[in-house]
Amino acid sequence: MALDGARQLQPDSVLIPASQPPDAALRDGLGADRIDIAFETFKDGRGFSLAALLRAHGFAGSLRAVGPLLPDQEAALKRVGFDEIVSMRIAAGGRGERQGFADVYQPDPDGLGARAPAMRQRALAARRTQAEALARALEEAAPDVILAKALEAYHGRIALLSSFGAEAALGLKLLSEIAPDTPVLFLDTKRHFPQTLSYRDQLIDELGLKSVRIIEPDAAEAAGEDADGKLFERDGQACCDLRKVRPLARALEPFDAVITGRKRHHGGVRSQAQAVEFDGERVQINPLAYLGSEEIAARFAALKLPRHPLTADGYSSIGCWPCTAPARVAGSREGRWAGQERSECGIFDPARADRAARAKSVRLI
Repeated sequence: MALDGARQLQPDSVLIPASQPPDAALRDGLGADRIDIAFETFKDGRGFSLAALLRAHGFAGSLRAVGPLLPDQEAALKRVGFDEIVSMRIAAGGRGERQGFADVYQPDPDGLGARAPAMRQRALAARRTQAEALARALEEAAPDVILAKALEAYHGRIALLSSFGAEAALGLKLLSEIAPDTPVLFLDTKRHFPQTLSYRDQLIDELGLKSVRIIEPDAAEAAGEDADGKLFERDGQACCDLRKVRPLARALEPFDAVITGRKRHHGGVRSQAQAVEFDGERVQINPLAYLGSEEIAARFAALKLPRHPLTADGYSSIGCWPCTAPARVAGSREGRWAGQERSECGIFDPARADRAARAKSVRLI
């Protein structure tokens, strides 16, 4: 299987020989949806290195090992990033052997801690580099520009997170105009106001959202940790962790980036929000970050967007009913977690900044 350079197989697939120089492999492969790396012999370690390099530079598509590979190489092939082996050896029936992998690339039992494997750290460093470049390009940009560029940069690897709350319709409207097929994640905590659920269904219908995913807490975890349904009375943060933080973490596993409705005018940790942020694990896209409450109200009116029913009763930030009250100041989040010493549920954990800082110290190659 002597190959001198990358050969196009189909519009979204590229075949790269294991002997390809690293720079050329990156140039030829990063724009593809699938890359086949061709091994001339099972003893050729260069294909392993190319796979690791492509993953470290953010390639998230299908990566296949093609050639006379051995079954006992499976674990090593998975570890450097291959999804599938396509053996060129001829089986008894005259067909090439083929084996797929069920595991994800580079399993990391330690999460995103300091002991994360080097391969995982390099992948996160590459993600951080891309996010920082995008942040510089989109600083102070208009919401539609921020959203469109983010959807282009993270195509197929991005989702929008929506509470379907007081200001949610504006971001959802933008998404419906640019890419209505983009996944929209809604955390159904089983503690929402009935008005929120009705409003969610109304917006899905009126805006033509095509991929709203309802994310629920794990039933076994809920039964074990909140058997009487009153965990919110004993420990509000534990309730948020059970019903929001952990379910969202599981739902976001396939995505590199998440679009949020965070805005500077919300105050607190959000007052310094940027259009694009990297939290050490995932890229956060905040297309509405720079809009004030008056501008948001004006856009709602201009676009004739329906308001959440509870805004008429003074609710300016709407979450679960046990931890939401009307606000004294319009547009503020002061009605959330009244009486508790916090203003966030935990899904945007500020501690992740430490992990983001660690990613900056990792060399990409």
